[in-house]
Amino acid sequence: MKNAKGTVLKYGDNVDTDVIIPARYLNSSDPAELAEHCMEDIDKDFVKKVKQGDIIVAAKNFGCGSSREHAPIAIKASGVGCVIAETFARIFYRNAINIGLPIIECPEAAKDIEAGDEVEVDFDSGKIYDLTKNKEYQGQAFPPFMQKIIDAEGLVNYINAKG
Repeated sequence: MKNAKGTVLKYGDNVDTDVIIPARYLNSSDPAELAEHCMEDIDKDFVKKVKQGDIIVAAKNFGCGSSREHAPIAIKASGVGCVIAETFARIFYRNAINIGLPIIECPEAAKDIEAGDEVEVDFDSGKIYDLTKNKEYQGQAFPPFMQKIIDAEGLVNYINAKG
C-alpha cells in the first residue's frame, strides 16, 4: 500500500481513544467487532458512512487519552485508509504504526480539507492531494523503516517476515 484514496470524514481537536472506541467495547479484541463501534460516541453514523479506503481528517491531538491499541485497530478494521491530523498523541501514533494504520501529520491539510472531499495520500512522498479542491499539501513522509512496517500490515508481521 503506497497510497490511500477516499472520501473525507472530518473531526476536530482532541479526539480521544474513548470516543474512537468506547471503553464498554474493550472486552473484545476482535477487529471486526471493534469496527462496528468505531467513532460511535462522536459520530453515530460513522459505521454507516465509512467506506473502504476513506480518510479521517482531524485537528490537533488525535488519539489522545488512554494508550489502548484498540483505537487504531478499530479505525483500520472499519476500512479507513489513512488518518490525517494536525498532530497525533504520541502513543496513538506509535500504536497506529505498530498495527499498520497509515497516519500522516499535516497541519495545513488538516485545516483546509473538508468533510466529503476526495483525497489521495502518497505515503512515500508525504504528499496529500485534495482532488475536490485541486490542492496539494506536503505532509510528514514516513521514514523507510516505518513504511515497511505499514506495508507489512504491522510490526508483528514485519518482524515475522524478516525472521
